[in-house]
Amino acid sequence: MIKDPTPIGQLDHSLLDEKNIQLWLKRDDLTHPELQGNKWRKLKYNIAEAQQTQKKYLLTFGGAFSNHLFATAAAGKIFNLKTIGIVRGEKILPLNSTLSFAEDCGMQLHFVDRKTYALKEKLLPDLEIPLEECYILPEGGTNKLALQGCAELGLEILDQLDFTPDFMCTSCGTGGTIAGLIQLKKQDTHVLGFSALKGDFMKKEVQNLLATFFPNENFDQFSIQTDYHFGGYAKHSPILLDFINSFKQEHQIQLDPIYTGKMIYGIFDLIEKDFFPSGSKIVAIHTGGLQGILGFRERFGNLI
Repeated sequence: MIKDPTPIGQLDHSLLDEKNIQLWLKRDDLTHPELQGNKWRKLKYNIAEAQQTQKKYLLTFGGAFSNHLFATAAAGKIFNLKTIGIVRGEKILPLNSTLSFAEDCGMQLHFVDRKTYALKEKLLPDLEIPLEECYILPEGGTNKLALQGCAELGLEILDQLDFTPDFMCTSCGTGGTIAGLIQLKKQDTHVLGFSALKGDFMKKEVQNLLATFFPNENFDQFSIQTDYHFGGYAKHSPILLDFINSFKQEHQIQLDPIYTGKMIYGIFDLIEKDFFPSGSKIVAIHTGGLQGILGFRERFGNLI
């Protein structure tokens, strides 16, 4: 059902040889066709908790193209849990590929306007939802159990390698995945995040998550790259898309334009700029998100 563990392999490229860099890719996009990568890692222990507490529903929040809504709907279908999605924005027919998939999986969709959506959990009593039977997941899926799942991902990587990587790289959306990896506190490994969002707030978001869930610990072995967002979530550029297409042709690995495409582009750009010391061993995590390509194509055409 869920591929565990997912494979990890070394990439070949002339730039890596030139700069004396080893780059490994953790193929967490291969966990499951519909429940991929960090979305599965975040949901794994939450699903177990929902089952243990005998909840009938997974309830969560997201926008119309939310990978998290998609993954939660898939998880409900796989693990025989009912699902409810609170969707930001008005209902537009026909539904896009993300929401169509969620509905096909049995997810009950409740559309609320953006002002009301901002209230999040406060709006729930006004909806006809059996809250006492619901296990509530935050938007994006990031909570303490999600961080536990992402920490497990880091341990899995270390168990698969016969060396300790100098850098472990991941894309960042809500900060949950990188916060989970940082928990490991491997002093010889620097955790490097690539923000998919425009702005320099991501480091503070990650610090806040760590302070909330681990208030008595210090974490300093990480940093966030903010130069590879390409305009933000719904933005793209010919340079990024050309890179994604070339990468697939050369390595037979599909990247997505929202998260992993930006990260892998950023890693190669930093290698070119000698950001990583010669001899560095880098592990990049392919966090999935490939289902988002359908939504991307609906909006922008078959550019990838």
